[in-house]
Amino acid sequence: MPEVLRGRKLLAAVALSLACGTAWADVPAQRSALDAPLFYQLLLGEMELRNSQPGQAYQLYLDAARRTQDAQLFRRAMDIALQSRAGREALEATRAWAQALPDSTEPLRLELQILTALNQLDAAGEPLAALLQKTPAAERGGMIAALPRFFERATDKRRTAELLDTALAAHAADPATRSPALVARGRAWLAADDPDRALALAREGAADDPAAPGPALLAMELRTQRPEAEALVTAHLARSDAEPALRLAWARVLTAAQRYPEAIAQLETATTQQPDQAPPWLMLGALQLELRHTEQAEAALKRYVALVQPAAPAQGAASAPAADAGPDEAADTPADQGLVQAWLMLAQAAEQRGDFPAAEAWLARIDDPQRALEVQARRATLMARQGNVDAAVASLRQVPERSAADARAKLVAEAQLLRDVKRWQPAYDVFARAVERFPEDVDLLYEQAMVAEKLDRLPDMERLLRRVIEIQPEHGHAHNALGYSLADRGVRLEEARTLIRKALDLMPGDPFITDSLGWVEFRLGNLDEAERLLRQAWASRPDTEIGAHLGEVLWAQGRRDEARRIWRQAQARDDANDVLRETLARLQVGL
Repeated sequence: MPEVLRGRKLLAAVALSLACGTAWADVPAQRSALDAPLFYQLLLGEMELRNSQPGQAYQLYLDAARRTQDAQLFRRAMDIALQSRAGREALEATRAWAQALPDSTEPLRLELQILTALNQLDAAGEPLAALLQKTPAAERGGMIAALPRFFERATDKRRTAELLDTALAAHAADPATRSPALVARGRAWLAADDPDRALALAREGAADDPAAPGPALLAMELRTQRPEAEALVTAHLARSDAEPALRLAWARVLTAAQRYPEAIAQLETATTQQPDQAPPWLMLGALQLELRHTEQAEAALKRYVALVQPAAPAQGAASAPAADAGPDEAADTPADQGLVQAWLMLAQAAEQRGDFPAAEAWLARIDDPQRALEVQARRATLMARQGNVDAAVASLRQVPERSAADARAKLVAEAQLLRDVKRWQPAYDVFARAVERFPEDVDLLYEQAMVAEKLDRLPDMERLLRRVIEIQPEHGHAHNALGYSLADRGVRLEEARTLIRKALDLMPGDPFITDSLGWVEFRLGNLDEAERLLRQAWASRPDTEIGAHLGEVLWAQGRRDEARRIWRQAQARDDANDVLRETLARLQVGL
């Protein structure tokens, strides 16, 4: 793309982000300055603009702004220039504004954004230094912390980092700005793809001010590229004065990495520190439910409901994330939306306990047409669990469809219900109908492949997974599923390891993929490496299937008492798990 065209597109984006308005009626002028000549000049400017003469309109407004030294007129002139993608004139307006009103910081901020859009970072040093100097001392730390966002549109990230290094050097000696300056520089270098320098700055900031949250937040951003950055986070959260908001942010990171036990520990601390804050309770309940800790999940969710229900809107007005939204989605759910999600999860928890009347009672609280399919899907599951599978399927098919998305959701809900009761062939057929309607939908293809495996239709499973990878090469779950299937059958083990390692590259730290890699190492006879990987996966996510694999590796090593202990723990989480049952039967182990 030619540089001029790139600059014009970015200018258009800046114009939109500044949201300056396009009508003079949106920019009230100071009445004391609006005499008759000025009124007619501005009116003429608007007429020129309507007649597609933005250059003339710009000159009229800029002349008026210079004569009156009115900030709103300067901004209007700049806005006209941006709307017409005239970067040089927009800069002229902001610089004239800064000269006329030297105590104002707004024209300097705008000038920096325009220079960034024009990729003229070499000219940004002077206005940046002036902006920092004119910002009140009490606000300077916050301004410095926000600087990386000022330059997000810059194409030369390394030049941006060098610019901030130079501009912030003068603020390193001030205790009030030293930590924000280090963090801002670290974020700039992280954006410039230099995580080592970013980590060094985060460490310097943490050492300089251990109580400052900024270095820990930067370390959270760094952890996927530099896992050692996590030590900065844990050290900060070990402090008694660590902010609960930072603890909640870390719990979100851990949840996204499926490190659920660690996330739960952070949330339990957060709810102890601030028991009247509702969001952590919702996220804690979602995590406990995911781990099938039904009693703890219900306690947390009921606490959330008690905190938000007095202020919640009418049930019909609620609009929450999907019932099957993961625990990380629950972290950011507003109170007026989270109530419905809490009710849905409480119904699920009651279902896990086999208390179907209690589950129905929670569902009965939801009266929202937008959630009809989710509620009916949960009711259908209750019906199926009680043996009324055909009636459950019929009830799902009767839910009205308002869009293609609704049609897809109905098919998925029906297939999931059939899969839950292990009616594999009908579930496969429903997914096949869904794929026929949505042939490029990788999620549907993936789920059909998983059911094909249950039917022992392994060529079909492999064909579907390879189709997923063809459409979406970065689909880590497809690589993992194909690799695990090969490993579990003890065939093409080197290919299996390659596929699983690729999956782990795409989804670092995922405990289920780590489990798969441990399992293929076991099949290859590498027992020590298999144990290391499976222990890592089990510590991150004590899932029943992971426990079954870890137990088998320990059994093969002759550590039978320890294997039984792991299997008992896995059985306590889900005694109906097929992998665990098959493992114990094959090894002829009784617990």
